Amino acid sequence: MNPTLETIERVTGPEPTHSIIWLHGLGADGHDFEPIVPELQHPGLPALRFIFPHAPVRPVTLNQGMPMRAWYDLYGLDRDAREDIDGLRAARHAVTELIEQENRRGIPAERIVLAGFSQGCATALYTGLRHAEPLAGLIGLSGYLPLRNTLPAERHPANAATPVFMAHGTMDMVVPMAYAETSRDAMLAQQQPVQWHTYPMPHGLHPQELDDIRAFLTQVTATAT
Repeated sequence: MNPTLETIERVTGPEPTHSIIWLHGLGADGHDFEPIVPELQHPGLPALRFIFPHAPVRPVTLNQGMPMRAWYDLYGLDRDAREDIDGLRAARHAVTELIEQENRRGIPAERIVLAGFSQGCATALYTGLRHAEPLAGLIGLSGYLPLRNTLPAERHPANAATPVFMAHGTMDMVVPMAYAETSRDAMLAQQQPVQWHTYPMPHGLHPQELDDIRAFLTQVTATAT
């Protein structure tokens, strides 16, 4: 069965042994993070397959119902705003299909990292913590954990010890850092191992952040054998 999401793939070497599924932010597409692939190459890393899916196009309530690529609908930016539970579940199902495709290609879940930026961060964290097989790691950039109050009941034991890399800009005016801190604290309350990083930047990527992500990938691909 083929996944429902269209994807872009880039590899860092022949016969990749690990996969990174990277989810873009609201209104972007899979091309958004293609340029980081050369930045994340390192002699200490195995051959990686980067998978950049395109989110479906849907109306987004927060943006006056304008259709754009979005993993789920957004009703507000307040931490206690209504959340699109059905949309999140559909996104989780679609990303799970990508994980299962990698399994069929010979990459087990323990060699797969789920990563995402902004709304993609939310989708990656929501999906990864509920996945039924242990993943190598989760990367959440400039985003938050949706439905954090359901985490204690819904987190799968398989990923209770999966390392999470969370990063946020101290000048982020799109997703306030307090949202990310609340998400971090919700995971730490469940003893989830979280590596927390902040950078002097708005809603984006910082050069030091790429170095830290590369170090995280080196760590989790070395332990996922």
